Amino acid sequence: MAAASEAERAVLEEEFKWLLQEEVHAVLKQLKDILKEASRRFTLSASGPEGQTRQENFKLGSSVSDQVKGVLTLQGDALTQADINLRLPKHNQVLHCTFREDKQWKMQQIQDARNHVGQALYLLNSRDQTYQFKSGAEVNKLMDAVMLQLTRARNRLTTPAAMTLPEVASSSLWQHQHRVPKMFTPPLPGDVFANFYINLSKLCLIVYQLHLLQPNLNKNFKPAGSSVLHNPGSMFELNNQKFEVSHVHKVECVVPWLNDTLVFFTIALQLCQQLKDKISVFSSYWNFKPY
Repeated sequence: MAAASEAERAVLEEEFKWLLQEEVHAVLKQLKDILKEASRRFTLSASGPEGQTRQENFKLGSSVSDQVKGVLTLQGDALTQADINLRLPKHNQVLHCTFREDKQWKMQQIQDARNHVGQALYLLNSRDQTYQFKSGAEVNKLMDAVMLQLTRARNRLTTPAAMTLPEVASSSLWQHQHRVPKMFTPPLPGDVFANFYINLSKLCLIVYQLHLLQPNLNKNFKPAGSSVLHNPGSMFELNNQKFEVSHVHKVECVVPWLNDTLVFFTIALQLCQQLKDKISVFSSYWNFKPY
């Protein structure tokens, strides 16, 4: 754009000074309030003393079949209990299993998202109301750092980790070398294993049924790569034995407060971007950039 006149430039500089001194801090306060609410969703009981971690029960459901049913207890970033009924054709019975009393299933996605929110709040709190921003570039740098943490927090909830089948089996349910089930009582059958993860605002359980591949089928063996969900026909090797997934059952439940946090992330990211956009409007209005 053409250079502004001296009078226009003076007005713009006053407006920009006001933006840096007043509006930026107003936006930072909004961001802090939003992220404090997001942080509360991760840790605070709906009806309890400050600092008490919420414990909630969620009923697993599927519109496809009733082969897997159950209730999960989520407390903070851990599943503290699971009460699951498996109606698996191969076993011709309903298997009922729960977590062992000394075991919890850590939901790393929730912990990571909460940590990123904490980092974003730390960045915002490092600039209190008395701090004077010197340039648009300084504000942009802070917004970029906050947006990076918020994007990482959101991605942890929206993008479950892709895992190989041996990783799912070994890290989740079996002692790595001896195939001793470690989470459930009674133990799951040796040809069944499961995985829990977060996808958006849903808590998901996948149950895999396996069958052992005979040695004479080795010529057709193609181990599956990493995936969030492995389809029937996927093959893998564990402890010198080769398996194929025969059935996959996925059930899930909605966790309302996770949905709240995703909404907060979206609003906060929009506020950051709007502030950056205002700064860029000023910087493009005159030849020298306030950077």
